[in-house]
Amino acid sequence: MRFTGKTAVVTGAASGIGKATCLRLASEGATVIAADIDDAGGQELAGTSNGKIIFKHCDVCSDPDIKALMDFAAEKTGGIDILFNNAGAGGAPEPIDRIDAAGWDRTMDLLLRSVAMGIRHAVPHMTGRPGASIINTASVAALSTGMSPTAYAVAKGGVLHLSKLAAADLARHGIRVNAICPGFIKTNIFTASMDLDAEKKAMANGMIAQLADAAQPVARGGRPEDIAGTVAFLASDDAGFITGTHILVDGGLTIGPRHSWDPEAPGIMTALRALVETPDA
Repeated sequence: MRFTGKTAVVTGAASGIGKATCLRLASEGATVIAADIDDAGGQELAGTSNGKIIFKHCDVCSDPDIKALMDFAAEKTGGIDILFNNAGAGGAPEPIDRIDAAGWDRTMDLLLRSVAMGIRHAVPHMTGRPGASIINTASVAALSTGMSPTAYAVAKGGVLHLSKLAAADLARHGIRVNAICPGFIKTNIFTASMDLDAEKKAMANGMIAQLADAAQPVARGGRPEDIAGTVAFLASDDAGFITGTHILVDGGLTIGPRHSWDPEAPGIMTALRALVETPDA
């Protein structure tokens, strides 16, 4: 019960990583303010928690909504100890030579500005609280190409750098700031923002889930609970000497091209192994 007596705010809380994190933090004693635009999903989550999870509607693209969320959390519980800036979606899917300004701006508002303003409005309620911790959802897409649509990757790169800058800015207030870079996690984040009917979304999610099982050295797709556990660690006193950095939770996805870890995949290392292991005639 590491978080007994503490208050956590989680955005994007009604499903996926956010939902798993709410459940994890509440199970360890925290009072969790769960924020989302999905009222039905948020209320359902809160209804299963015996009062440990409190739902608050919040559109993170609205600065007044974010401020109202943080003020609500502080008024309800006395302050904020943990902030998990997690809300997001796939954003504009077009490559850089086809994206329009409106799609770019929407993606940045949802994935980057929301994190900056989440921090901005939470800090007055976190200052002076022992062990205060902010965790931001970045992505492996912040570290490499080919992992996501371009606008999403740029926004997540911004989240990664913002987390470092915020850690420096907020050290004087005793607030730690870190980021998590999830890999292939089995959620509906990318199809949620696609203009597809229910049948096609289900088909696409099934394809993504199937690909996720074989995309990295750990032979399964990531689970929301994998990220929730990392959030709990970074929010805890066990991570009290960690700030201004990020943790990769990607099953090894970013350790190199497939042939670096899969002996069945074509590549120079496969060829060299075959040469070395072939007995002389």
